[in-house]
Amino acid sequence: SRNARHHYDLSAEMYRLFLDADMQYSCGYFETGGEDLETAQAAKKRHIAAKLCIEPGMRVLDIGCGWGGMAIYLAKECGARVVGVTLSPEQRRIAEERARAAGVADRVSFLEQDYRSVEGPFDRVVSVGMFEHVGVAHYDAFFRKLRALLADDGIALLHTIARRNGPSATNAFIRKYIFPGGYSPAISEIVPPIERTRMFINDIEVWRDHYGHTLRHWRERFAANRDKAAALYDERFCRMWEFYLATAELSFTRGSHIIAQLQLSKDRAAVPRTRNYIEAWESRHPISG
Repeated sequence: SRNARHHYDLSAEMYRLFLDADMQYSCGYFETGGEDLETAQAAKKRHIAAKLCIEPGMRVLDIGCGWGGMAIYLAKECGARVVGVTLSPEQRRIAEERARAAGVADRVSFLEQDYRSVEGPFDRVVSVGMFEHVGVAHYDAFFRKLRALLADDGIALLHTIARRNGPSATNAFIRKYIFPGGYSPAISEIVPPIERTRMFINDIEVWRDHYGHTLRHWRERFAANRDKAAALYDERFCRMWEFYLATAELSFTRGSHIIAQLQLSKDRAAVPRTRNYIEAWESRHPISG
């Protein structure tokens, strides 16, 4: 909880200086590479919803819900009933405000709560950009809890930063100044604890350069608003944040970092036989605006 607050309880005004309008603090989905940030983040939410096979009325849990963008999308666009959990009081407050403004406060609730204390079952479970904070020692417990939260015919989607070249260690600068307790796993570290739950890994998708594009947009937006960031914090903070965004971008464009999405279920028949359903779902839900 303390580690989460170190990063996510920074002023929301600071995050608004470089994130998209929906405050998606995770990798966008760039189908061509030429999209603007808002389009890529909308495409990311749509792609995840498609893999979850969301239908109206489904009960969905969003583990690590951030400022609520994914939960609000699943309620507004897909008709789901969503519970989002976060360890950040600031994120919960803003997520609730945004749900009210979007007219979905009756279908979305946000809890300042550890996912381990949530009770299921849920038709769908989604987690975007939270798994990096779990820690390898807790992966077995995470996936056991995920299985327990999931209805027998349910589907879960995990979206995480990962490594393409095997287990390693978190960069010392990132560990000290940006994400205390954070760790980006190798896929080889994620799969064994899932296997031990006997869940099906129905799909693993690797995004190779999407986060590089995302981070470039963030870096450019932060640079354009640097004076405002300095007014919120100070020059030292700005230099630290610039270094973080630049090195993170390089880790995805030149280094070993990737994004991995894993789709899980207890029932082999929970997901359609072929992957055509993803594109079909997306075609029924065009990106607006």
